[in-house]
Amino acid sequence: MSAKLEYTRKEIRVYLDGEIDHHSASLIRTGIDDAVILRRPKLLVLDFSEVSFMDSSAIGLVMGRYKLMKTHGGEIRVEGLSPSAYKVMKLAGMEKLGEIRVKELV
Repeated sequence: MSAKLEYTRKEIRVYLDGEIDHHSASLIRTGIDDAVILRRPKLLVLDFSEVSFMDSSAIGLVMGRYKLMKTHGGEIRVEGLSPSAYKVMKLAGMEKLGEIRVKELV
């Protein structure tokens, strides 16, 4: 699992790649949290386009980043979800926290 972060003035975009499980989620969480605390973006975008597997740790990852962004007055958006991951996120109530988007098929 890897996470590439890109910054603009008002946004942090995180490109996730590989598998998200308990171990990888904790590593990703630290990098994202440090960037949010340092840069205080208005929007945090988590891009799941290249995620090949995720367990419930991915939901925890999103929920924790939502709480952090709310603390700093920002919002979160999750995009690039596979149809099955989108369904899981929706069933978990993630659309109440921020915008979630299914991966566009090309």
